[in-house]
Amino acid sequence: MPSGDKFYSRASQMMGAAGLRWAGKLNIPLYRISGGRLMGKVNQAPVLLLTTTGRKSGQKRTAPVVYLTDGENLVVIGSNAGHSRTPAWSLNLKANPEAEVEVGRERHAVHARVAEGEERADLWRRHNEQYSGFDEYEARTDRNIALFVLEPR
Repeated sequence: MPSGDKFYSRASQMMGAAGLRWAGKLNIPLYRISGGRLMGKVNQAPVLLLTTTGRKSGQKRTAPVVYLTDGENLVVIGSNAGHSRTPAWSLNLKANPEAEVEVGRERHAVHARVAEGEERADLWRRHNEQYSGFDEYEARTDRNIALFVLEPR
């Protein structure tokens, strides 16, 4: 099994956004079974499982997402690897900011808010230091990429 970064890179290269969705669906059970030891990193960046409520369906939806720790908060970016479509989890968080995260084997309820201004710029920079792809993703798309702060509930 390739490492998380190689796995996602190959999936994205082969099938674009559809490949990323497919890789994410495979990532979730591997992450849960292993407590995050498998598929728990992309390069050096840690991955969490984010469960949101579908804005149309009302059903729970889970996605693997790279995150940054900021004190007691977790920070995620709705980049979708620079694809033109906003990831569904990002749209879901905007519609209903109450969510759940799994980090390893621990689950926590969170409230999401979109970071703006200087806070966003600082968190974006720090996220890029951890995983350098976000500036490239932002350059690939015309859409405004949301950066979410996930605060414990």
